[in-house]
Amino acid sequence: MSKKLALAAVATLALTAAGSGVATAAESHHGTKQNTSWPWKLVDSSGDLVVPKALTVDRSIGERRARLEVRLAQQLYTFWNTGQAQYLDAAVSPAFRDNTLPSGRPQGPSGPLFASKNFRAAVPDLSCELADVLITGDKITARLVFRGHFTGTFNGIQGAGQTIDFNAIDIQHVGTDQIIEDWHIEDNETLLTQLGVNGAH
Repeated sequence: MSKKLALAAVATLALTAAGSGVATAAESHHGTKQNTSWPWKLVDSSGDLVVPKALTVDRSIGERRARLEVRLAQQLYTFWNTGQAQYLDAAVSPAFRDNTLPSGRPQGPSGPLFASKNFRAAVPDLSCELADVLITGDKITARLVFRGHFTGTFNGIQGAGQTIDFNAIDIQHVGTDQIIEDWHIEDNETLLTQLGVNGAH
């Protein structure tokens, strides 16, 4: 799937949700941590969790469920932002399944741990910006921006400090109280070009 197609899919989801009682806000509108307007009152701004830059939430799922799903998104992407496993453990079920599992990555919660460790071996200062979050029913759709510098090694290639800056799209399926499965697509063509790996496809 191309980057344009993935972004179009997110736009379609947003348009579909727009007619069903959703509220959308951008970071510039949510102001201080004490803001009590919907949907920003759902965000946990008290600790070290990443905060979405833009947030769209379906009101029909109720505030309690909406707050849970926003927090799960914050926990999961704080894991990707820091590499710290306790955030992943809090967000995903032990029975978690990756429905778009890349070759060589283990299934289940150990998969993201494996991917994060390997990615940080190449990009030790990796960060994950939670650029957009869309919550509809039991699904969390997120647009992520990964940034850093290629100062480590990737497939035996030593980095020279190249800038890394690429997008990814995730869809997370939330069960009773944790994420139980996901689908994801990364802009690997851009990443491999930035890493300087020949034959990117």
